[in-house]
Amino acid sequence: MSGAVRVRALVEGRVQGVGFRWAMRRRARSLGLTGFVRNLGDGRVEILFEGEVAAVREGLAFVRRGPPGSRVRNVDLHWEEPQQESAAFSVL
Repeated sequence: MSGAVRVRALVEGRVQGVGFRWAMRRRARSLGLTGFVRNLGDGRVEILFEGEVAAVREGLAFVRRGPPGSRVRNVDLHWEEPQQESAAFSVL
């Protein structure tokens, strides 16, 4: 499987106030992914990744373990059609 894919992840657990978004931005940019990460009002973090399959898989592996200090309890994935956006991965 190759080509671009797009996935939206909703992450639950201890994921706000622990540097999760900034660590995710560093990891996503190092993998060449586009998209964003943002805190949600209900305590979850939303992440949208788009890029090559292997890079997205690596990004999702990072999401599932999180940075030091975080505790990921659940990751809900929603696969979408790639939009081929060229903006750098950002924190919203």
